Amino acid sequence: MINQKIRETVTLNNGVEMPRIGLGTVFLKEEIMRDALRYGFYNIDTATDYSNDEINGEEEVGKAIRSSGVDRKDVFVTTKLWNSSHGYENALKAFDYSLKTLGLDYVDLYLIHWPCPDFDDYIDTWKAFEKLYKDGLVRAIGVSNFFPEWLERIKQECETIPAVDQVEYHPFFQQRHVYEYCRANGIQTEAFSPMCKGRVVTDPTLVRIGAKYGKTGPQVTARFLYQEEICFITKSSTLDHLKETVDIFDFALSEEDMAEIRALSSPEGRINMDPRTFHELMNLKDQIKAGKAKYAVK
Repeated sequence: MINQKIRETVTLNNGVEMPRIGLGTVFLKEEIMRDALRYGFYNIDTATDYSNDEINGEEEVGKAIRSSGVDRKDVFVTTKLWNSSHGYENALKAFDYSLKTLGLDYVDLYLIHWPCPDFDDYIDTWKAFEKLYKDGLVRAIGVSNFFPEWLERIKQECETIPAVDQVEYHPFFQQRHVYEYCRANGIQTEAFSPMCKGRVVTDPTLVRIGAKYGKTGPQVTARFLYQEEICFITKSSTLDHLKETVDIFDFALSEEDMAEIRALSSPEGRINMDPRTFHELMNLKDQIKAGKAKYAVK
């Protein structure tokens, strides 16, 4: 039976409806994605680099949609441009590759995965995204891991304000400056790594709050994001675990609970790479020059 609650949507700034709860697909196989789709996880989040030697992430997503029996128009598919494909022409070519790999006619949301600010290419990349949007190949365009200063530059220099900014966001690292900027400018904040690689399971504050409602730390976290009106991407290799995580519609956190959870955040809580320096850690410029960058456009 389809869970209608997790199909609940938000309206993006261009009028497109996006489900509030998404399924992360890093290294997931077709079978679990297919079952999740049938349960109601209609927001599917992938990326060009969600692949390893065994799995091509975008290809698995496309296969799961086709095997699920869910109508394509009901599925909200997000994919992302990898760092080595920044720039106008490169971005257009990279999107064409993703679309063919997915086996789809269009993508619902296309994101710049990382800003790579030292490259200073994200404006040209965004203009390519605007072309894809105008051409009807994507229903909405957005970014990931962008800070307000980079969002503001897009706002000032381009025609289209991003519909979504997908960022690391969980109780221990709440990027409130990003969240507040996005709220003020009509950009939907979407959280990745919301469960902080399992830390929310045992955190004493979340466990104590959950005990009042007969809920777990992950359920408290999911409800916290839901009440903050932050969309979020959750992931598991089992459908039962996914179902448990999103069992959040029979209780509500009090404002005191919300305040306690907000107080858990600290600058040291980040578990993913810093967007200002991520590409430096990868030595990406050297890789591109040497023709060895992962997923570089040929």
